[in-house]
Amino acid sequence: MAISIARSGNPALSEGRFAQYGGAGISGDVMTMQGAVNKTGILLLIAMLTAAYVWKTFFAAPQPNASAVSGLMTLGAIAGFIVAIVTVFKNSWAPFTAPLYAALEGLFLGGISSIAESQYPGIGIQAVGLTFGVFVVMLAAYSSGVIKVTDKFRLGVVAATGGIALFYLISIILGFFGIQMPLINDNSWAGIGFSVVVVGIAALNLVLDFDVIQSLSRSGAPKYMEWYGAFALMVTLVWLYIEILRLLMKLKSER
Repeated sequence: MAISIARSGNPALSEGRFAQYGGAGISGDVMTMQGAVNKTGILLLIAMLTAAYVWKTFFAAPQPNASAVSGLMTLGAIAGFIVAIVTVFKNSWAPFTAPLYAALEGLFLGGISSIAESQYPGIGIQAVGLTFGVFVVMLAAYSSGVIKVTDKFRLGVVAATGGIALFYLISIILGFFGIQMPLINDNSWAGIGFSVVVVGIAALNLVLDFDVIQSLSRSGAPKYMEWYGAFALMVTLVWLYIEILRLLMKLKSER
């Protein structure tokens, strides 16, 4: 019996990418939802270690500023993007590329977190705590059936995610011409409201990711796909963390 692979707003878990696992079944060990979640924990630990290194580097500088960690941040952002693209197209490499992606993203997140911390003391641990909290709540809500992934739910989240991505893309393009889009970095109530909505959409994407991973495990995907599922969750968690950090900065600067 063919098993339909669910759709997610996460490009790493796009519809049709895993059609080969649709009920075909694979001999030997197969992936599980719990295995993917456990490996996500490993990736998060790796990211935290490299982020801590950048954090220490930033605050060890005689005069902490962005230039103290700009090189590490740039390396993390660019190399992390390249590794992510490779992982998307080479799923079987995930046991090796997923940890590398986590380490590189840790460099980038450690940089932006330390810069934010220098402006708003305490914001780093708050952003980390909220991100972990949202992850646990969304996992519990999905596992218990409190949030059910219906076709309408999936379509709504994917459409909203696409709209946000388009808005950010337009903002980047206009930025090259010195034009700043409102809401993204605006600390007005409208800007704060926008960030709350984006954080909510990012959180709901976790539910879609869980659903795709569950579908893959039921379809008999190979064991290495646990690493790919963990990688995909990391992509969403990185986005969620950045948006939570942005929201907290807006709230603190608005005071």
